[in-house]
Amino acid sequence: MRLPAKTDDIAVTGGKLRVLSWGDGPRHVIAVHGITANAICWQALARTLPEHFTLHAVDLRGRGHSATLPGPYGFDRHSADLRDLTLALGLARPALVGHSLGANIALLASDTYPEAFGGLLLIDGGLPPPVPADADLDQLLAVSLGPALARLSETYPSADAYVDFWRAHPALTAGWTDDVEDYVRYDLTGEPGALRSRVVAEAARSDGRDLLASGERFAAALRRRKEPTPLLRAPRGMFGQPGGMLPDELAAYWQAEVASLDVTTIPDCNHYTILFEAAATDTIAARLALVA
Repeated sequence: MRLPAKTDDIAVTGGKLRVLSWGDGPRHVIAVHGITANAICWQALARTLPEHFTLHAVDLRGRGHSATLPGPYGFDRHSADLRDLTLALGLARPALVGHSLGANIALLASDTYPEAFGGLLLIDGGLPPPVPADADLDQLLAVSLGPALARLSETYPSADAYVDFWRAHPALTAGWTDDVEDYVRYDLTGEPGALRSRVVAEAARSDGRDLLASGERFAAALRRRKEPTPLLRAPRGMFGQPGGMLPDELAAYWQAEVASLDVTTIPDCNHYTILFEAAATDTIAARLALVA
């Protein structure tokens, strides 16, 4: 059983970045969450890691308790925030682990600041999204993230009502845990009767557009990687549907293109529960031990 998280607010451009740290071991890992998530999504993994690890989970700019940090957002800003966090904590080339959008951020941070970061583990993200050359990015964003973005404008009468909303989510109904509930409750802000997500909608939209527009950057960063880079996939997607966020064809293409990339599918999980189910977090912890 690991100790409760230690909380730090780290000075970065524009204000303070919230970081939760579990453990006090000598092997340090910085964890980067997805587009509308928060640092608590890493709590289950923190409990799984051996005692010689310390896990530092960041609330990205515009999310969680870093929500008041101003834009601009985007991959360059998040990468610089991670570098500044590493310097402020006095860490010597910690490993990076990222989930979903956080995997793409971790990939570019590692590529941009190789002197600051060590190993890299990607979870259900990090690959260039398959975007047609003539695509309308705003329209594509609305299709791909519409439900998630819509939630950010909703209000809820109580914390329990927000929990009930998430309990009914098709990706979580069968996989609800105390860690999931902690993650959901951490996301709330506002006054009773009008509670809402902490996520700044423009932060999610801006990062979503940047994700769709940055395929060439991700491709170049992947091709430059020489160190072993595990990529762990979920076989089901954001709504628990078969197929996953990273289609088989996309994963197979990049596995063939990048010799250092090692793609593994973790069975019986989806885009959310890959961070919460015990079998999945055991696999993540084992892969981190190889790169951190």
